Amino acid sequence: MSTNAATDAQLSELIERELGSIIELRHDLHAHPELMYQERRTSGVVARELAATGLACKTGLAGGTGVLGHLPATGDAQGPSVALRADMDALPIEERTGKPYASTSPGVMHACGHDGHTAMLVGAARVLGKLENRPNPVTFVFQPAEEGGAGADKMCDDGALRGEGAGGLGTPVGRIFGQHGWPDFELGTVGSRPGPLLAATDEFDAVITGQQAHAAYPHQGVDPVVAACAIVTALQTVASRNVGPLDSCVVTVGQISAGAAHNIIPSSASIGGTIRTLTPETRELAVGRVKAIIEQVAGAHGCSAEIVHREGYPVTSNDEGETARFFGVADAALGRERVARVEHPTMGGEDFSYYGRHVPACFAVLGVRAPGAASWPRLHQPEYDFNDDAIALGVEMLCRMALSEG
Repeated sequence: MSTNAATDAQLSELIERELGSIIELRHDLHAHPELMYQERRTSGVVARELAATGLACKTGLAGGTGVLGHLPATGDAQGPSVALRADMDALPIEERTGKPYASTSPGVMHACGHDGHTAMLVGAARVLGKLENRPNPVTFVFQPAEEGGAGADKMCDDGALRGEGAGGLGTPVGRIFGQHGWPDFELGTVGSRPGPLLAATDEFDAVITGQQAHAAYPHQGVDPVVAACAIVTALQTVASRNVGPLDSCVVTVGQISAGAAHNIIPSSASIGGTIRTLTPETRELAVGRVKAIIEQVAGAHGCSAEIVHREGYPVTSNDEGETARFFGVADAALGRERVARVEHPTMGGEDFSYYGRHVPACFAVLGVRAPGAASWPRLHQPEYDFNDDAIALGVEMLCRMALSEG
């Protein structure tokens, strides 16, 4: 699964030559963040960069801002494409990094490193386009709206993986690889695991309706605040009492609101939260129990409940064969000591999961934490900034996965 010595040398030389401009591109993207499905400037920059590299390019996917690029193999045979994916959207967070290239858009920033992901994939396109030996066709997938908008699902619906004539470019995609900057991992390291890596992400909202009354005369009303509080407490039993102790489930209520005055029992209270699971069976169980608890606890308090459940991203589950490929490529290139076998899945979510419903997929993590750092900003924090020192390795891994044969 490794490349030959001549290709290794050329790969290293090309990455080194392109690194400075890739970092400049990353800083430009960071300074101009765009929320999901608004990535017009970003997708324009990506399309311009791909065209300058000489790639076939297709724009306007997934509602308008998705971009595809394609490179044929250097030989006569054009088998299934290897797809490489990056996400482009930012988050509604006010930046507090203090960097000279900080966001110029108030209340919007790249707090999850998508600027780094996009710049690295552009860098991989530049490098792969200049290699003398490229055994596989490569499709470059730049998607919008990973942060809650399911942009990957729309890219798949639009045919991004199906090849020329079916919505995509070049030959149909046979496998796909993606990676994410990871503050838990030190610079110079990568990691993954077969099977579930990230959780399914469902959401729920509920309105608990009682009877408004004066706060001094609670017996004259039906208090939805007390019912909502009891529901929040009872929901903790889904993970602790309904799901097996060796399985994984999180039920978190992140929103609760009610009332307009200290001396009024309101007519209604609202709660909202998320359900995170790692298997279809546990997902179905947890969603059912959340609905039942909300309805029945509300009823026990004399209230009624209206519940809305929104199915979120599927579990990001890595194909065993493609994950074995990743480990073989990474071990050979970096040495086993720099490649982690991730022991447990994380309960975060990723819409990379949708690609895995169509083709064998592997999602990996790329270390961004400075060695020896006592702490490092986490994803979705206002102090987070993708680490430029991780870019060379990220480009290398993208290229090596594209070049891997077999």
